[in-house]
Amino acid sequence: MPGFELFGDKERQQVNDVLDSGVLMRYGFDGMRNGHWKALELEKALSEKMQVKHTQLVSSGTAALTVALASAGVGAGDEVIMPTFTFVASFESILAIGAVPILVDVDATLALSPQAVEEAITDRTKVVMPVHMCGSMADLKALKAICDTHDLLLLEDACQAIGGTFENKPLGSYGDLGCFSFDYVKTVTCGEGGAVVTNNDAYKTNADHYSDHGHDHVGKDRGAETHPFLGYNYRISELHAAVGLAQMERLDEFLAIQKKNYTILRGALQDLPNVEFRKVPEGGEESYAFLTFFLPDTNTAKQTHTALGKAGVDACFYWYDNNWHYYREWQHLIEKRSLGKLPQEVYKQLPDYSKSDFSASDKWVGRTISCLIKLSWSEEEVKERAQKMVQIISQA
Repeated sequence: MPGFELFGDKERQQVNDVLDSGVLMRYGFDGMRNGHWKALELEKALSEKMQVKHTQLVSSGTAALTVALASAGVGAGDEVIMPTFTFVASFESILAIGAVPILVDVDATLALSPQAVEEAITDRTKVVMPVHMCGSMADLKALKAICDTHDLLLLEDACQAIGGTFENKPLGSYGDLGCFSFDYVKTVTCGEGGAVVTNNDAYKTNADHYSDHGHDHVGKDRGAETHPFLGYNYRISELHAAVGLAQMERLDEFLAIQKKNYTILRGALQDLPNVEFRKVPEGGEESYAFLTFFLPDTNTAKQTHTALGKAGVDACFYWYDNNWHYYREWQHLIEKRSLGKLPQEVYKQLPDYSKSDFSASDKWVGRTISCLIKLSWSEEEVKERAQKMVQIISQA
């Protein structure tokens, strides 16, 4: 999801503004700033783009998930339902606040199965966390109905899906809270950064305080600020925010390029008899960051992925064997390996995932190949890539 491919004069100008002022911190030093408040400007731009009241910038997507959960009062012993297919940050953020990650199956959307979510709810469940992996969404309408019925929070992990929409709402804005990542390999990058978005005033206030050591940010004397509650340091710097501000101005440009390239590739593959495309829920439009499709079985998908790599078709991923993104390789979670002692709530409540049956997820992820959509390809390169993919998949 490479916003970094098109760095240019806009990014340099925003960064130079910060360097010229000499103020790299987002808080304080008002007289030195020459009017530059990059984090505040980016928060405003994100709120407008995501159609929400509030945005809180933080240091990473992982920090965004952690801050979002803490801001909503999630803590020790609370259960958070999350998918088997995601990035390790999903369960890391849950464990960081002493809560318990409850893994459930994905369906043809490659996101949370509403049926599996319903079956996993207990009296300790507090949050349902769909993860919009590879630019496309979970069945948010069904998940929202479940959350409303059981009085649960819906927290969207939209870290890989900025620019996608569901029922004309930007992904991340549909639930109670939404999270984004702006690391180096996201559609919009700050280098490192993340954001929490919400329409809830209390969650915004909590996120603002919690992400900066519990500071209340009242007045202009940082040394005189009080601490309503304990917090941690998840601040973003002005330098990172400056890069992100320039990139946000280019989001529509990036999305248009990705959609064009995606459309060429999908058009070439759509008539192949053994290719089935990932399900996008009715009312949804993905961000076109990846072209994701299913092949008939696991062996065919593995062989095809290998053949694509040998033929020089780069940036294609086979998630079933991936160390970062699929439960099968999360041995540190399965074996509860931690540098320090885990909270007792986590240790006692965490299911024995070594004995879990996620065959429903395996059915989908084992047959999945995802191909990244780059911004830097020429039209000729995309068409050449499409021809190679058709040839390789047809032979497989």
